[in-house]
Amino acid sequence: MTSSQEIQHPKAKKFFFLIILLPIVFWAFAFPFIKIGLEELSPINLTILRLFLTCGVFLVVLVAFPKKFSPIRRKDIIPLFLLGFFGLVVYHLGLNYGEMYISPSVASLIIATIPVFTVIFASFLLKEKVTWKIAVGVPLSLSGVVVISLTGTGGNPFEMTYLSAALAVLISALVGAGYTIAGKKLLQQYSALSLTVYAFLFGSLGLIPFLSTSVITEVTALSWVGWGAVLFLALFPTVVGYVLWYVALELKTASEISVFLYFIPVLSTIISYFLFQDPVTWLFLLGGGFVIAGLIIVNLQKPAAGKNQKNG
Repeated sequence: MTSSQEIQHPKAKKFFFLIILLPIVFWAFAFPFIKIGLEELSPINLTILRLFLTCGVFLVVLVAFPKKFSPIRRKDIIPLFLLGFFGLVVYHLGLNYGEMYISPSVASLIIATIPVFTVIFASFLLKEKVTWKIAVGVPLSLSGVVVISLTGTGGNPFEMTYLSAALAVLISALVGAGYTIAGKKLLQQYSALSLTVYAFLFGSLGLIPFLSTSVITEVTALSWVGWGAVLFLALFPTVVGYVLWYVALELKTASEISVFLYFIPVLSTIISYFLFQDPVTWLFLLGGGFVIAGLIIVNLQKPAAGKNQKNG
């Protein structure tokens, strides 16, 4: 049995901060790059192109280095498919749809609540104790999401498209947290890298019913800017980001590195401000402060949901 236990690699530990910094930066850039990709691709086709390219890379790695992966048990095929479909496909579909109508800054802050929902699910599904830190941090963080979703931007927050977009991203955060909890049991059998690759390969099969002629039409008309955005999303936030994140998790516990996740919405907001001139209002900053403060309070406790977290 292979599992993501703490490893002792002096070279890896020496470069730990570089290992953890790269995924954080790539995930921060993912939100504005999704916005760029959506200028030429529909949310569904962006998801298809990004995940299929990612699967292509993972297939090459799987064929080239088969001994690096845990063997697949037949009884785990359906759980792996469900894990990948909801935790990856539905996650990216919701996020891509949401960014059609809300800014990358808002999307990144809503997604930043994944650790909070992970703790909630762990408390109910894994019977883990609800401490005062959870009782204070969760409502504080969720109140921040409400503030930024309804009042923290320059547009009309009560338009139906805006509300549905914010809800779609919130659903992404929920399934992202579910991905963590559902994957915890499978991590007893599979290494973190193996579980991620198998979840991508099996889960992406769920995109096949969404294939249409529009994929060919949009891909053939894709500009070099669009291709650049898609390739960046597939290679850096997804392939490199996920792999390095799991390397970091093998070096440190989830609670030790979770604090780095708080930099993602901050960086995304700065990047979006310069790329799209997204407005940064006082209410946005207030809501963002609530989200991050709540996350910090929740994560002051011992790790409650394992080591399998994900982001943009």
